[in-house]
Amino acid sequence: MEEERIAISADRVVYANSTEALYQQKIKKLSYSIVKRSFDVVFGITGCLFLVPLTAAVKLAYLASGDTAPIFYKHKRVGKDGKVFELYKYRSMIPNADKILADLLANNRELSDEWGQYQKLENDPRITKVGKILRKLSLDEMPQVFNILRNDMSLIGPRPLTIGELDEHGGNHSIYESVKPGISGWWAANGRSDVSFHERLQLEYFYAKNASVLLDLKCIWLTILTVLARKGAK
Repeated sequence: MEEERIAISADRVVYANSTEALYQQKIKKLSYSIVKRSFDVVFGITGCLFLVPLTAAVKLAYLASGDTAPIFYKHKRVGKDGKVFELYKYRSMIPNADKILADLLANNRELSDEWGQYQKLENDPRITKVGKILRKLSLDEMPQVFNILRNDMSLIGPRPLTIGELDEHGGNHSIYESVKPGISGWWAANGRSDVSFHERLQLEYFYAKNASVLLDLKCIWLTILTVLARKGAK
């Protein structure tokens, strides 16, 4: 009888400890979400103020080059929990870029293989002169502050993929889409275009599994260093 009471008591202690650990984990997750969202809102508002003169400068640069097409570009991407949203960017390519890409991949096996591995081209002929500057300085991503304010994205998180892109590479939806996508993230801070798509997924999975305030701060710092070094931006 005494042994039974000890066993029951031990079970209660284990249950209490597991319940308390689960509660603390939920509190920690909630606190992180509040801090992250607060920072995103502040960044989004500040970014919008910076966006006004930047947009004017980008438009004037395109007009000076003889390009009168709209400078904003929208594209459907997949976000948290598989939600599809429209991602905003400054246009860095010629207006008919999608058709040109289809023709290039259909007629050039080497470029098709490169695209299949990296989802990018080393020397993409579709990128405009203005677009090269925007990409080199990572300014083409700035309009995504609108996506942050709309809560589609966060400053830090996995880069949002196109519809079906994750399936093409055998990716894990439950991991990749467990957090909001970001303007920058662990992949962007660790190589960007210099790594294969498979390696990119592993980096994004790492962030999704270990997201925290400290990891976000580290991502921000490494991203700043990467941009200043102009590394991996293509």
